[in-house]
Amino acid sequence: MNMAYAQIMTSDDPLQSIIRPGMLPEALKARGAVAAAIVNTKLYGVLPFARAVKSAGIRPVIGLTVQIETEAGVLPAFIYAKDDGGYQNLLKMSSALSVKDRDTLPLAWLKAYSRGGLLVADPASMDNGDPAGAMQAVLDAGGPDRILVGISRQGGIRHAEEETWTGFAEKEGLAVCAVAVARYIDREDAFAYRVARLIDEGGKLSENDLADLPEAGLPMPDELLARFSDHPEWLEATAGLLMSCGNTIPEAERLMPKFPLGEGETADGRLRRDCLEGLGKRLGPVPDTYAARLNHELDVISSMGYSDYFLITADFIAYAAAKGILTGPGRGSSAGSLVAYALGITDVDPIAYGLIFERFLNPERVSMPDIDVDFADHRRHEVIEYVAAKYGRDHVAQIITFGTLSARAAARSTARVFGFPEAEQREISKMIPGRPGMTLAEAAAPGAPLSRWAEAAPNRQKWLNAALALEGIPRNASTHAAGVVLSPVPLVDAVPLTSGSEGIYLTQWPMKEVEERGLLKMDFLGLRNLTLLDRIRSMIRYDRNVYLDFGKIPLDDPATIRLFQAGDMTGVFQFESPGMRDTLRKLKPERFRDIYAINALYRPGPMDNIPVFERRMHGRERVPSIHPDIDPILEETYGIIVYQEQIMQIAVQMAGFTMGEADILRRAVSKKKRDVLEREREHFVRGAESRGYDRGSAVRVYDYIVRFADYGFPKSHAVAYSLISFRLAYLKTHEPAYFYAALLSQAAGDADRVSRLVSEIRMKGIQILPPSVKKSGYACRVEDGAIRYGLSGIKGVPAPFIRRLLEARKLSAPWEDLFDMAVALSGAHFTRGAAEPLARSGALDDFHPDRAVLLASIGAAETYANLVRPTEEDDLFGGDAASFGRQKYSEAGTLPEALKLQYERDALGFYISEHPAARLKTDRSGSFADIAALGGGSGRVRVAGIITEIKRIRTKKGEAMAFLKLQDDTGEVECTLFPKEYAAFNRLLTEEAGIRLSGHAEMRNGRLQLIVKNIEG
Repeated sequence: MNMAYAQIMTSDDPLQSIIRPGMLPEALKARGAVAAAIVNTKLYGVLPFARAVKSAGIRPVIGLTVQIETEAGVLPAFIYAKDDGGYQNLLKMSSALSVKDRDTLPLAWLKAYSRGGLLVADPASMDNGDPAGAMQAVLDAGGPDRILVGISRQGGIRHAEEETWTGFAEKEGLAVCAVAVARYIDREDAFAYRVARLIDEGGKLSENDLADLPEAGLPMPDELLARFSDHPEWLEATAGLLMSCGNTIPEAERLMPKFPLGEGETADGRLRRDCLEGLGKRLGPVPDTYAARLNHELDVISSMGYSDYFLITADFIAYAAAKGILTGPGRGSSAGSLVAYALGITDVDPIAYGLIFERFLNPERVSMPDIDVDFADHRRHEVIEYVAAKYGRDHVAQIITFGTLSARAAARSTARVFGFPEAEQREISKMIPGRPGMTLAEAAAPGAPLSRWAEAAPNRQKWLNAALALEGIPRNASTHAAGVVLSPVPLVDAVPLTSGSEGIYLTQWPMKEVEERGLLKMDFLGLRNLTLLDRIRSMIRYDRNVYLDFGKIPLDDPATIRLFQAGDMTGVFQFESPGMRDTLRKLKPERFRDIYAINALYRPGPMDNIPVFERRMHGRERVPSIHPDIDPILEETYGIIVYQEQIMQIAVQMAGFTMGEADILRRAVSKKKRDVLEREREHFVRGAESRGYDRGSAVRVYDYIVRFADYGFPKSHAVAYSLISFRLAYLKTHEPAYFYAALLSQAAGDADRVSRLVSEIRMKGIQILPPSVKKSGYACRVEDGAIRYGLSGIKGVPAPFIRRLLEARKLSAPWEDLFDMAVALSGAHFTRGAAEPLARSGALDDFHPDRAVLLASIGAAETYANLVRPTEEDDLFGGDAASFGRQKYSEAGTLPEALKLQYERDALGFYISEHPAARLKTDRSGSFADIAALGGGSGRVRVAGIITEIKRIRTKKGEAMAFLKLQDDTGEVECTLFPKEYAAFNRLLTEEAGIRLSGHAEMRNGRLQLIVKNIEG
């Protein structure tokens, strides 16, 4: 008898099953299956399922689990695609249910989407109502030639009403088939599946939740034969059902969208015209080298059928520019395209930087083009909205992504289901190393702490087994951070959809499957650093009516280069890490090309070459000749292959490769596959010999390529992203107040970063003015060269309250006191919860010099607002509360200075008034150095400040010592206490404590440190 499994649910339907598609080939072959069908609750996982089942030589069938809504009750059923029309209707059915957020399928929808489908009703799973009546309604809507009655005997137990359903089938002339829903493979997996359901529903084993889950394994043939021993023909009917279904998964095709054109226009002609116009704007008269390159790129783009894609991309970038939405200068390999540069898609001249078009689009390795675009993150959604409006909402969707249970997530989620205490859950997390790619199996290897912990109790071992079974399966669906898909046909004809945000659909398939279907995927990325640039430019334009054109920033600006050389990189994209700063100080880049080379080198692997790069760059080591004909290619990187483009240039120069062949070589050697390496070696050497090079030289150069292949980085990406870095560094150099004001606003909510930024800002001699309800904006702003702190940086003040306050300030007369402000806001908005943080931060100081008085008066102001103007609409005095009499502040004692400063630090993350360190310096005789003024020599220094961080460790000898950070009113410095000093002064070391210390200032790894010798309390 042919065996078929018609009701398999997979783990792609989050936490509804624990069957991973990769498990199916072996499991189905072991069961002798001829066909298998997926029946998830949405069309999740269809392509991985079909791939897996096909690989085992088994027929895959696409189905869907539905709940059909009838007057007699909700009838569970499975609908299968019999042919291509049925598959198209499944796409529409699943999309309609998901977009409308419906759990049940109306009969009208069933009728509309029934063509090409087969339906198996499952009355045994009907919770309540009249199964016979429901089946009759479904029969009337779907038609007798499409309906089967399914009989399930879970656990081998017959349902009491089985004869009623088989009688109905006989009366109506319907076939009966066996139903066996599978959500896990073997019976021993049932517990792990139960845990998955409890994770989904937030339950615990101790509550006995879901203890009666029906059996849902993938039964062996003998089990099925025993279960349906009296009706083996039902099993044959199941196999017949699936074998009657054709291959409905459409073959991959290229679904390239079309750009709307004028009458008589072609995409190729329009693209050429726009490129020539754009290049003329950038360069004036177009040099021959540019014209030749442009013609070559346009010919390739046209031959590959991608002209529409470039026009579409250029169009939405032009829209962004017109709306003042900042886009990045380029990203990835697309910066190697002159067409992209001419159209304004990128800001990088590929000829000036020696970038290669074939690195981006290779005619000898046809694939979909991929231009990723960065937008200021706070306005990215506007561009997506524009694309959806222009090409039709039925043609545009964002792409779904599935969050999976990582090693730690699987461990903790399973631990919650087991009811392990929170402290125990934290301990479990600590026993799982946090490095990328870590698996639970690795963390629980024999002898590892987690393994020993689990072995200590049977319940723990049971927990570990369940967590291992669940690790890596999807747990929830969300929207991909960047992916947008654009289709020439309504998307529902190509992929299933679900509801998304802001009126944009979401695909039910993730990115890989969307691309596999042949749809064009575009990445609309949000980049915070572009938002930072945009905010700085907007502030300058608002204050001074000067528009900064980032494209005109001189890349040879000496002051900006000096900033890189000093490693002064706080807030500078990609160069902010301590290691990168040290590298900049050592290498001391002298030009923009050095900066993007450092950007390419500073990553695992390539950074091994940094010392050699430094020595050669500064002439302390001779640059060796690899071969006279390729030395010019490596000249800018001192004989080191830093960029992937250099590999391609060497192959073209020495072996006579086309650029397309060179790109294939670049990809091949980077994969380090021995057979491919040997094949390409012979290809390279033969090519070199045909051009007159001797075999030894060719082999030596090829070996040099292979040695550096793993290290190569796309030069196009390094140049494009370093442009963003340079623009930020330029603004930090020439507009520091605006730069730091924007950076401070971006850091709001991160107290540690705000504190570090404030120290740096003050060290630069820029004043920070306190927040003020009369002068501050939502974010930080520049005021007469100083930074006025923004109201959004005050902890505990809700954002809606701040927006309402700013709106009320605009609409009312200048506020003279706290009571004016309260009335302007109205009793509905002025609350103690929002007003107290304002008072503590100093934002109400314009009303009264003593914060104790302001704090004491908030209640009276609240009462007054509720009396005079209880809501925004109800103004009992017609806008003139003066007739009620001027209100008086409540009496209160003076707020102690220490408490005032503590309130400030709590509300802002730093001291806005006098730093406590300033008083420490003046309370004792003798002079104290400012931390900002400390040199890097080994002289003895004396400083005073507040301890902001302490780290205690033990040396290899077991002696205690400590590292701490000391902050004064000018900056922060790291301090080290070796065991002798630590033993003497440990009692004085507590966070927030004020201390005076003396020691030696030293430079270590490019950073200033104090070696502490003495501490005074």
